[in-house]
Amino acid sequence: MAPRANWKGFLRLSLVTCPVALFPATSESEKVSFNQINRKTGHRIKYQKVDAETGEEVANEDIVKGYKVDTDSYLEITKEELENISLESTRTIDIDQFVPRTEIDDLYIVRPYFLVPDGKVGHDAYAVIRDTIKAAGKVALARVVLTNREHIIAVEARDKGLMGMLLRYPYEVRQPADYFDDIKDVKITKDMLDLAKHIVEKKSGHFDPKRFEDHYENALNEMLAKKQKGQPITAPKRPEGSNVVDLMDALRQSLKPGSAPKAAKAPAKKSVRKTAAKKRKAS
Repeated sequence: MAPRANWKGFLRLSLVTCPVALFPATSESEKVSFNQINRKTGHRIKYQKVDAETGEEVANEDIVKGYKVDTDSYLEITKEELENISLESTRTIDIDQFVPRTEIDDLYIVRPYFLVPDGKVGHDAYAVIRDTIKAAGKVALARVVLTNREHIIAVEARDKGLMGMLLRYPYEVRQPADYFDDIKDVKITKDMLDLAKHIVEKKSGHFDPKRFEDHYENALNEMLAKKQKGQPITAPKRPEGSNVVDLMDALRQSLKPGSAPKAAKAPAKKSVRKTAAKKRKAS
């Protein structure tokens, strides 16, 4: 099934406009997920909305939003009041500035989206905007309204299309100084740095996401496959760690052949979902 667009509208650069759809560029739907169940019955747990003081269940029509003022008091906010201040969704991503990509701190990036032409019309205008952004060698800053909130989006050319990165506002980004100021200034000797550089040279390569392996996800799939077959689940033997105090010795040891810790053998990438689907078909 094709992914569903999170948003549909128009992308505009000055007088050039084209219909576009916004799709999440990442997904976690393939990850193993769990439900909470009753151990005694095997039934799924159902949650009820109850009053924190009386313990009585509250009907959906009696539930409203509240802003906490202090420990025991809340300001009730009605749906109408929120609608009064809601932003008018123009359904348009209006580009109003171009900036160098290097000036956008990674702390401001929330999540990536793919911006694609929506429908058969507008491909020419889309290509004009895409190639203009590509030729500028910059990213285009614009605003988009998603779920009643206005977001900043940075649009850049990627392959044949456009990628939009949702950005955080300054008040959402914490300052590094609040966390790093207490780190002690330590002078590292040249010998230590030289040894560390050798380690970097030994481990240098090129970024290849295909080499990334989610060992925990694989272990979950293997465990679930064993559980379905009624096989026992045993904990793997883990190597004993050692506390190294001498940094120079640790760096020297790191340069010796075979010093890197051995990666655990990856379990077979067997999809439990596919196995379950086959069983349902067979039945």
